Amino acid sequence: MSGTTAPPPPEPLTAPRRARASIALVFCVHGAVSGSFVTRIPWIQDRLDLSTGQLGLALVMPAIGSSLAMPLAGRFVHRYGGRAAVRGLISLWCLALALPALAPSLPVLCAVLLVYGATAGMADVAMNAQGVEVEERLGRSIMSGLHGMWSAGGLLASGFGILAAHLDLDARIQLAVTALVLLALAQPVCRGLPDIRAHEGAEEPPRFALPPRSSLVIGLVGFCAVFAEGASMDWSGVYLRDVTGASATVAAASYTAFSLTMAVSRLAGDAAIRRLGAVRATRIGGAVATVGGLLVVAADSPALAIPGFALIGVGIAVIVPLAFAAAGRIGTNPSQAIAGVATVTYTSGLVAPAIIGALAQATSLTVSFGLVTALTCALLLSAGALRLAERNSTGENVTAMSPEKPSGKDLSSI
Repeated sequence: MSGTTAPPPPEPLTAPRRARASIALVFCVHGAVSGSFVTRIPWIQDRLDLSTGQLGLALVMPAIGSSLAMPLAGRFVHRYGGRAAVRGLISLWCLALALPALAPSLPVLCAVLLVYGATAGMADVAMNAQGVEVEERLGRSIMSGLHGMWSAGGLLASGFGILAAHLDLDARIQLAVTALVLLALAQPVCRGLPDIRAHEGAEEPPRFALPPRSSLVIGLVGFCAVFAEGASMDWSGVYLRDVTGASATVAAASYTAFSLTMAVSRLAGDAAIRRLGAVRATRIGGAVATVGGLLVVAADSPALAIPGFALIGVGIAVIVPLAFAAAGRIGTNPSQAIAGVATVTYTSGLVAPAIIGALAQATSLTVSFGLVTALTCALLLSAGALRLAERNSTGENVTAMSPEKPSGKDLSSI
């Protein structure tokens, strides 16, 4: 553009607001798919007569599928644009929800869950990259709230799933109907997303590429947070029952309580991030989670352990959203960096329950949560890696949203 050409007038503020609402609802739909599936896992196990070990093998497949497919998301965004890529990938993820309940055997279930995880991972990368772009254009932090919407969608959908299980509804019917409903909801939601495209002549990203080193450092911060999250969600009930002597009812309610704490903290987290900045918010969160871990380790009754798990949830709630936000601002191909961070964090969620179980078998659950506490403490030292997430977090440098205008950076990035 020459120096004499006037810049186009900025779009009204309603455009970025609409984009924010749209991407928030995309996160909600993604979470609802996950929440719907989790509640019907016992039905699938009973139908196929799977042992605990066989079910564990099957449930590893989504994480493997996600890790393998995440690098492909950038190519979809580059080729089709941000809006179409998110719409297509979230649609595939919704449809994949119907598949696990239809599997007639363990090998087929493993194959189906591999596909299920692949669609989840690609949609995850595309929508997080879109969220980073909307956050950048708005000029203030929104990623924590977006992940809060994911948690809220999962909680809402799990409630319907629990009701369906209570009514003894066939999971094949329930998941198929839920998949179609969520698919229908996703289509109008995606219309509000910005359709930002790669600049002319931009090179298409490779099918598979190693993430940049800078994203691995950020990923390690996410690893610590997700390890604590996975350990708490999967083992809090067992810890309350076996270590503190809690009743079966209290132990069973621990997952829902922890998830609710995470959702509320993430929905409220953006205000704290705008006030404190990403690095300080991460350090304070790490300190809160560490205090929670110490309470859990010291607990000899549910009255001490339950607040401890709650503090872990509050402390780590905003850290993964901040990790994605920081990764989305690395170099010319942020989607590759986001995929790298997502792969590391998914791996953490995969290995955390197994490591906690193995360490508890060799020593005790108390020692296992000593490891969790050490990892949350590490967040105090590693928080500086998220400094890139502070860009525009205070509302400065707000730019107008131009959905149809080509971006100056490679749109494999968004």
